[in-house]
Amino acid sequence: MKRGRVLAVLVGGVFCLAVMSLYRMLELMQGAESGGRGDAPVGQVEEDLSRLQLKIDRLERLLVDNNRLVARLRDSLLVRESPGGRGGANASSAGPPLGCRKPAELKDGADGVQLLDVYDLLPFDNPDGGAWKQGFEISYHGDEWAEQPLELFLVPHSHNDPGWLKTFEGYYQDQTRHILDNMVVKLGEDSRRKMIWAEISYFSRWWSDIDDQKRALVRRLVEAGQLELVTGGWVMADEANSHYFALVDQLMEGHQWLQTHLGVAPSSGWAIDPFGHSPSMAYLLKGAGLSNMVVQRVHYSIKKHFARQRTLEFLWRQSWDSSSRSDITCHMMPFYSYDVPHTCGPNPAVCCQFDFHRLPGGRVSCPWRIPPQPITEQNIKDRALLLLDQYRQKSRLFRSPVLLVPLGDDFRYVESREWDAQFSNYQRLFDYFDQHPELHIKARFGTLSDYFAALHRRLSAAGTSLPTLRGDFFTYADRDDHYWSGYFTSRPFYKRLDRTLESTLRATEILFTLTLAEMRRLHDEGRWAEGFPAGEHYQRLTEGRRSLALFQHHDAVTGTGRDPVVIDYGTRLFHAILNLRQVLLSSAQWLLLLDKSQYHKDQSKSFLQMDEVISAEDALPQKTTLKLSDEPRSLIVYNPTEQLRSTVVHLVVDSPDAGVIDSKTGRPIAAQISAVWVEPSKASAETFQLSFVAELPPLSLIVYHVIKAPAGSAPRARYIVHRHGNPPPVHSEHFQVSRLEGAEVNTPLSLSNKHLQIWSSPETGLLQKVRLQSGLVRQVQVQFLWYGTRTSGDKSGAYLFLPGGEGPQVYSSSEPPLVRVTRGPIFSDITSCYPHFTHTVRLYHLEGHAGKSLEVSNTVDIRSEANRELAMRLVSDVASGNRFYTDLNGFQMQQRRTLEKLPLQANFYPMTSASFLQDSSSRLSLLSAQSQAAASLRSGELELVLDRRLQQDDNRGLGQGVTDNKLTASLYHLLLEDRRGGAKEVGGASVEHLSLLAHLASLSLCHPPITMVDPGEGSLPKLRPFQPLRSSLPCDVHLLNLRTLEDPQEAGSPSQEVALLLHRKGFDCDSTPDPLPTCSWSEDEEVDLDRLFSPLRFSSVRRSGFTLLRDHDEPDSAHQAAPLRPMEIGAFRVRLE
Repeated sequence: MKRGRVLAVLVGGVFCLAVMSLYRMLELMQGAESGGRGDAPVGQVEEDLSRLQLKIDRLERLLVDNNRLVARLRDSLLVRESPGGRGGANASSAGPPLGCRKPAELKDGADGVQLLDVYDLLPFDNPDGGAWKQGFEISYHGDEWAEQPLELFLVPHSHNDPGWLKTFEGYYQDQTRHILDNMVVKLGEDSRRKMIWAEISYFSRWWSDIDDQKRALVRRLVEAGQLELVTGGWVMADEANSHYFALVDQLMEGHQWLQTHLGVAPSSGWAIDPFGHSPSMAYLLKGAGLSNMVVQRVHYSIKKHFARQRTLEFLWRQSWDSSSRSDITCHMMPFYSYDVPHTCGPNPAVCCQFDFHRLPGGRVSCPWRIPPQPITEQNIKDRALLLLDQYRQKSRLFRSPVLLVPLGDDFRYVESREWDAQFSNYQRLFDYFDQHPELHIKARFGTLSDYFAALHRRLSAAGTSLPTLRGDFFTYADRDDHYWSGYFTSRPFYKRLDRTLESTLRATEILFTLTLAEMRRLHDEGRWAEGFPAGEHYQRLTEGRRSLALFQHHDAVTGTGRDPVVIDYGTRLFHAILNLRQVLLSSAQWLLLLDKSQYHKDQSKSFLQMDEVISAEDALPQKTTLKLSDEPRSLIVYNPTEQLRSTVVHLVVDSPDAGVIDSKTGRPIAAQISAVWVEPSKASAETFQLSFVAELPPLSLIVYHVIKAPAGSAPRARYIVHRHGNPPPVHSEHFQVSRLEGAEVNTPLSLSNKHLQIWSSPETGLLQKVRLQSGLVRQVQVQFLWYGTRTSGDKSGAYLFLPGGEGPQVYSSSEPPLVRVTRGPIFSDITSCYPHFTHTVRLYHLEGHAGKSLEVSNTVDIRSEANRELAMRLVSDVASGNRFYTDLNGFQMQQRRTLEKLPLQANFYPMTSASFLQDSSSRLSLLSAQSQAAASLRSGELELVLDRRLQQDDNRGLGQGVTDNKLTASLYHLLLEDRRGGAKEVGGASVEHLSLLAHLASLSLCHPPITMVDPGEGSLPKLRPFQPLRSSLPCDVHLLNLRTLEDPQEAGSPSQEVALLLHRKGFDCDSTPDPLPTCSWSEDEEVDLDRLFSPLRFSSVRRSGFTLLRDHDEPDSAHQAAPLRPMEIGAFRVRLE
């Protein structure tokens, strides 16, 4: 205790002395300036003063946090001194931080499969396999089933895309409602009939249309096991571009609906159409309570290899998991497609004859020109034996005598006669099999639950175990060299809008939940405040959840829908953002008001509005202009992250003389006035950018005042505008603008802050080199490239990337770009203005980790082009070899290997939010605010496809090219770090994580602060900042969501229960930030929720599945530590006090 007090006094004294010294320096400098010193440029003095003010701001805030920091240090000392104490403190920078996980050799047994090793092994040739063109001839003797008869489950299904060639509503009205109406009738006619259904978005839409009598029939079918809801997600989600927040959210939306209306929890996953498969999805399904899953779209060479090895059924294990906790049983369909010709066996010409929807006289026929025949007494023997041969051949590819055979296709069973044709003809065949036991087959209609129950029973009886598999199934090819890497980037405007909605939804969920909790604290009856439209807001939240969920469909976020369908999706996303902003503004208004009686339900009377406006579904956000007067304008900044953050907030004002003050202390905040460039070399004379540094506690609402400042008092950015060989005329009356002259024309442009220095080409403005404060220097050159497509045969389209034989061409334009350099006390940047894009690299002059990365942004417009794709490439001297890493769904990192035996397009992979290159001494990470295709075609290189404009269909059913391009923004953080030691090989692959610094940078990038302003009309009520948490969560614990659950007694209304989802991130041991971030982390494999969220209190805590189904709830464990291992997600049903 004595040591702790001494430490507190010492630290406090140092802080006080530093602050007093800096204030004295400020007074001296201001006195010197007013004394008329004329030897220093005005701009330079302003910049120095602003930097000093910035340091004072930060020191004062650090002083406020002093007690907390000292307490943490004291805890650390106590832990160090106690022999059995559990650690909670940060490690020193001398060694790897506590809690980081060095991978160990993971032993999965001789039967373990690592997909990266499979890729190294396979030749990826494509010999003709005969009837099964992408496979091989399958043989059997005939007596293999004598002791254990073949047990066959025929699973009827109808794949309903929630938008593709038609909109969601168009498909529903034309097809889906008829399918579901007929389902109730036709399944009810015979108890032996079964069906599975996946898309809850459609099922819920239909449910709202049907009457109580039909609903009762549906419930009976579900209870009888005739109808099974599989996966239970709102959609059958894409697994390449979707972020894991949205994947969990769409699962939760579907599962919660099923619990409320049918009282069931799905047990099996069904993903037959996503274009490649991610282990992140497998982990989320397991966490949501599912035990089994089915996948289909896997590279044909992988399918063939797995079929030969009889590993088409496996336990899918996470690469980072040393245990079997994450294992889920997975069945991979062996053949080309999920339609009937490719599911009964290896010969599609035979299987097509057993698709009775294709009987002669219908609209659909068999392309192999041998039509199906109705099953009669005369032909049943021949037909049964022909079909049995296919079943037996398919069965030889699996380890058990249980066989899964799907029966369906896209939008099947619309008409009553198709139900009759399929069910009656197959029932005759099944009856024949039953009457002939010498055939050794028991065949019946079934569901996935039926199949997997029989599979596990047979495996257990035989003492057979399935192999384990680690890895992912990207990039998918369905035939030849047709790799589906185009959709990783297609329609990038909407991929960016998807993430904007995601971050808006998460921020609104959290603030709405905290608002209701605060209301319960102030009102003992436990309800929300009078006049607050909680029910209406909950409806808006629900609509926002469902719009985001719908867009995770594998023809939505992928960019593979028809133009009118894309507009429909975009309109839904746009309206969802607008509705969520209403909830956000209303919640913020209530929380900020000192006198809650002044709250206005009517949004038109609200004293808050967003400072950013989106005018249409296809428009980029625009800042509104704050008109300044003698009265200060209030500005609210909401930090939706769980971390204390230093961030730069940008506003647009109508005067170059503006400032920001802290409403609580009245102190001025360090700021910078910059130009708003209406053209590359023309600055606006009416609007100006005001940027200031905000220190934002976690989940807080902080109040600032924007004021009109004395003329010339606000620090202004200084500019260099240059175009090589052709200097442009520059129009700017309010800013100092200079040109490069003499030797400067050939001297690299340089910017620096206290953490790093960069050099860029004076001719292009593009980055060339980065130097860290530690002395590490790396070449990091930015290039832009064009990809074309093939001149003949198959060409690139929405799905496929089929580049021309010439490969990428370096971007060039008829004249050099205009290069604009900005220098200021808050940020400095270099912008290059090209005909098809504007590219900016920006440095922020910030303390701590926030200033250690470069912000890279592009605004792209390729609407003038035809059959071209624009890519951005980083060329570095990082010795990465043929290995690089991309993330899977923002959840985990996956090693990639660039293989020369594969075509160029096969070496592109999905990048949802992060990628990196590394060698033994350095790591170069690129963090992204949107998903896109990524590749490392040569050592040290990393390239991203930014946009693609393609004039033709690629023959995958869409029937059009991709020509609806927009002006599109993309945003990144580039982070160079020192690194200790090399990667460790684990199970044939290196398991790596992002560094702590990269996690924090990605968090800031994906969840930017949200700014709100007063409309500037009349006087404002008294506001008080809202700070719900005493301190940041640990660095490695991410608040994934804090989502208010629906009241089970009052549909469409919020309950007092909340879904709390935490993700404990794995982080790299070899890239330790120096100095360490202010947030802590723990070496424990558990978290104390009361401590994490203090002073918030939980009256009830129940661990649950990821989708918060009541069947998955564990007993109440309030005030107890909860297990949460690195990389794991924890879901809790809580009540907030």
